[in-house]
Amino acid sequence: MPLKKYIRDIQDFPKPGIGFKDITPLLINPAARKKTLAILISELSNQKIDKVIGVESRGFFFGILLAEELNAGFVPVRKPKKLPYQTISASYDLEYGSDALEMHIDAIQKGDKVIIHDDVLATGGTAKAVCELVEQLGGKIVQVNFLMELSFLNGREKLSKHPIFSAITY
Repeated sequence: MPLKKYIRDIQDFPKPGIGFKDITPLLINPAARKKTLAILISELSNQKIDKVIGVESRGFFFGILLAEELNAGFVPVRKPKKLPYQTISASYDLEYGSDALEMHIDAIQKGDKVIIHDDVLATGGTAKAVCELVEQLGGKIVQVNFLMELSFLNGREKLSKHPIFSAITY
């Protein structure tokens, strides 16, 4: 089952010149969703993982499924002022602007083995910011995990000190 057939291209979203990869067809199809989870977890089966981080918002979909499958805690990383407790923050640049992400200060304990999951690796700015949050709290990054990678944007370069896995590469 080729997963790319479940990813829809939307031109000029969220702004002109951006080609958006819509994953809702994949989420709707139970067989494609199960296959995707199996691929995302394929390199992790022999590792003890304490926490899986899901990056707002599309990283939540498979992040929570990965946490369940790995019997690990799930940590949401969100845009500013969306989390109710005390947070730490990191800024990052997007291919179409800049933003920041936050995580609760007690989400990661020193020495926790962590998987970071997001839907897409583009320029690497978002994932790099999340790596900084995890490291600030003393977590050990086991893998930075993506549903898809836009390899032509060279996001891997910003994450080169961490193992990276993508289920789909464009």
